[in-house]
Amino acid sequence: MAPVASEPSNDGRSKDRMTNYTKFWENDLKEENREHNENRLQSYTEVVNGYYDGATILYEYAWAGSFHFSRFNKGEGFVASLARHEHYLAAHMQLKPGMRVLDVGCGVGGPAREIARFSDVQVVGVNNNEYQVGRARKHTQKAGLSDQVTFVKGDFMKLVEQFGENSFDAVYAIEATVHAPSWEGVYGEIEKVLKPGGIFGVYEWAMTDRWDPAIPSHKELAHKIEIGNGIPEMRHIAKARAALKNVGFEILHEEDLAERPDAIPWYYPLEGDLSKAQTFWDLFMCWRTSSSGMFVSHYGLWLLEALRAVPKGTWEVCETLKIAGEGCVEGGRTKLFTPMYLVVCRKKSA
Repeated sequence: MAPVASEPSNDGRSKDRMTNYTKFWENDLKEENREHNENRLQSYTEVVNGYYDGATILYEYAWAGSFHFSRFNKGEGFVASLARHEHYLAAHMQLKPGMRVLDVGCGVGGPAREIARFSDVQVVGVNNNEYQVGRARKHTQKAGLSDQVTFVKGDFMKLVEQFGENSFDAVYAIEATVHAPSWEGVYGEIEKVLKPGGIFGVYEWAMTDRWDPAIPSHKELAHKIEIGNGIPEMRHIAKARAALKNVGFEILHEEDLAERPDAIPWYYPLEGDLSKAQTFWDLFMCWRTSSSGMFVSHYGLWLLEALRAVPKGTWEVCETLKIAGEGCVEGGRTKLFTPMYLVVCRKKSA
């Protein structure tokens, strides 16, 4: 039976959600079965909220305000790389000044603020995690963008109910819709809230054509990525493509950016390899995923939780982030996993 959500704390986080998060998985990932998978899919809001209630503060510490991966040019710093990744999506979507754009699964609003500045569009971010919505509004007000970028708490499986049909000129999602219980469900909602001829752009997490769930090591890798990132179910890249077409989208452009022959791989920030850092800040960031950095984080966070400086359950979620790092690096090296399957598609005109 799925854990029952309790009332959130004053900062929007639920203690029970955080402490119960790991109960959706077996400690030994080899013991995972279909029943566990179905339970996560049925309780996806509980899974995702439990994860992000604890992980958000850690993400902001280690990953700035944009919770996604990106490609790296030689000599390019981490923050600049994140922004370029967002600009690349906006450019392919051909966003134009004055457009009303929906950010599905907006996190704490880093991409929304960057894309609003880059394309001069009005962005509405939707997120089912109350704590992240609060953080997004705070950061946006500080940036002086509250008139251009707004945020609402809502379920991306119920977008029509919240916004109505034909409400947006464009919609994008950056590494967010993988959290949905089904791609057809979330893509279908996105298609409905788009105006006829509107554009949807997505960076999707998926297992690549090299991945075979019949191979135990491949299946275990997918489970590592799931438990470490609050994902109910990792799916094959072909299912994303099929889901977009099934709900009526016309695909204009698609590519897996992880297949680009980059000298510095997208997953390098998780490797703890200081030799690949390209700026002083990046050096510090890489240190945090090195053995010594993880040692400090491990015991430092444990102490902070013991002193009640951070909510109970934060340390346990942090431990799952280690599994996330291992899974993403392994998936990147073997090319069994991609966090940047880019698809730009159009809603057919009426």
